[in-house]
Amino acid sequence: MSIYVGNVPFTAEKEDIQELFAYYGAVARVSLPLDRETGRKRGFAFVDMVNEVDEQSAIDDLQDVEWMGRAIRVRKAEPRGGNSPDRPRRSERPTPTGERRTPDDPGNDG
Repeated sequence: MSIYVGNVPFTAEKEDIQELFAYYGAVARVSLPLDRETGRKRGFAFVDMVNEVDEQSAIDDLQDVEWMGRAIRVRKAEPRGGNSPDRPRRSERPTPTGERRTPDDPGNDG
């Protein structure tokens, strides 16, 4: 399971995040996504920990903690795409002209 870390300072490096979470247990992986166009950090990270108990301790302890001058937000990461029942699927969202797409529309990838 992954941990989402929001409001990460743009000066933070993977090693900084690894060090922060290593206090709670073994860190398997840290991902610090970059903007595709600019190559700059996007202000959030994902952390995978080896042990779920350690993961939950980190989430509980680090939520809204000030770190490197910013109050970070820490929670379990949601699967990519959000899977929120309130959010329409990409194929169901209106087009820029306000029309609704249908699954058989040409160019509909969703």
